[in-house]
Amino acid sequence: MPKRLIVGITGATGAIYGISLLRALKELGGWESHLVLTDAGVLNVWHEHKMKRKDVERLAHVAYHPKDIGATIASGSFVTEGMVIAPCSMKTLAAVAHAHADDLVSRAADVVLKERRRLVLVPRETPLNLAHLRNMVAVTEMGGIIMPPMPAFYARPKTLDDLVAHTVGRILDLFGVRTTKVKRWQGLKGNPAAPD
Repeated sequence: MPKRLIVGITGATGAIYGISLLRALKELGGWESHLVLTDAGVLNVWHEHKMKRKDVERLAHVAYHPKDIGATIASGSFVTEGMVIAPCSMKTLAAVAHAHADDLVSRAADVVLKERRRLVLVPRETPLNLAHLRNMVAVTEMGGIIMPPMPAFYARPKTLDDLVAHTVGRILDLFGVRTTKVKRWQGLKGNPAAPD
């Protein structure tokens, strides 16, 4: 049976992270993606990529409407490896932090936390206010992982796709999936700070 990973795509900028994660899971094999794309996420996907809901849903193995609270992923008895919300809006972060499960994204995240499975949020907002930071702390205290998509310049990316691929690869690392798309740190070659 394939491993299942829930992917939430919300209305924050950076839809490419969720889209790329879905594509990576399809390429990997042995993984089944379960997508929830919010209505605000649909607007953002269209704005950033000119893709419609159905275009993104085709990238997933299973797709749910965000109002489908009766979906399989709304129950802990449906076994998954966890969930990634990429990108994660501040509204969704607040809902998760306060267990305000008013849609399928926040309900699925709540289920993942209560079942002690891995939850990874990829927040896309800057600058952050105190409420955002406190919500991130709350999710972390509940066992979630906050993973802002910070570029890894040591990998010497050449394109935006390189930056996105590195972040998606690091997200997959958190689920024990190793891809060749991550340029791993090999240590500093030579020491420019050493005395001559």
